[in-house]
Order: sequence, then C-alpha cells, then structure tokens
Amino acid sequence: MKEKGRKVIAQNRKARHDYTVLDTYEAGVALMGTEVKSLRMGRASLVESFATVDDGEVWLRNLHVPEYSMGGWTNHEPRRTRKLLLHRGEIERLIGKIREGGLTLVPLSLYFNDGKVKCELALARGKRSYDKRTDLAKRDAEREIQRAYGRAAKGRARELR
Repeated sequence: MKEKGRKVIAQNRKARHDYTVLDTYEAGVALMGTEVKSLRMGRASLVESFATVDDGEVWLRNLHVPEYSMGGWTNHEPRRTRKLLLHRGEIERLIGKIREGGLTLVPLSLYFNDGKVKCELALARGKRSYDKRTDLAKRDAEREIQRAYGRAAKGRARELR
C-alpha cells in the first residue's frame, strides 16, 4: 500500500530563531536504502546542518541519520554529504541569490511526502542578536495581549449568567 500525505521526520526549530527566512524550496534527497529505513523509524537530526551549491549541484551537509540497527555491512555513514534534487532553474536562481551576498541555505524540516523523503530548504539571512531580542519581545507582547483578551472574555461570560 502506497503512503499518502506528509509525515514529518525532523524539524530545525532553531533555524527560524537564528535566520530570517526569505524563501523556501522543496527538494528531494538522494539516499541509500539503509538511510530510508532509519528515517522511517523517525530518527534524524537537522541540528548544525546546512546546504551548499557546488559545481551546479546542491548538497546537504551535516545531516545526521543514525545507522540502521538491522543493517549489516551495507550500512551508511551517519553524517555523509547527501545530494539534494532540485530543478535546474531553481538551482540557477539559488546560485544568483546566494552570490548577491549575506544569504545561506538552511534545511527547515525533513519529511516523507507520498513515501518519498523531501527536505524543506530555506533561503535565509542570519539574524543579529538585537533582531532576535526584538522578535522575542514581539512574541511576548502578543502572548500577553491574547491572555488579556482571554481574561476579558471569561469575565464577560460570567456576567451574562
């Protein structure tokens, strides 16, 4: 039976904190059999992983996929460099934008899409520490506003009884 839908394997939550995401791309990942089996068990880590463009090809580096426990001599190397599969036009656009300066490719998540492993890749700009602080302050302010609305709604609900 063919798998349907999207099943998330791993997410890079810190990427959205450390980078401003400008654009996202969905890329296929060229994998070995034991890597897919290890990913089906839900084991992968995107921490410290990044993508590079070398000789017109996009490569995912530092992605940690642990060895498959049932694999023998055919097992893969956990932190090997993996090729990302994108259309030629997308790669050309990425090369142009990266050369503009200050931009990098960061993997946001790894997931199964209809049985195939995909990587959500972000074209991003690094945040400075004061940018991170302003983002945290905005999030805290919005959370406080929502709490105030909730308290006010509960107060009015009691008055109507």
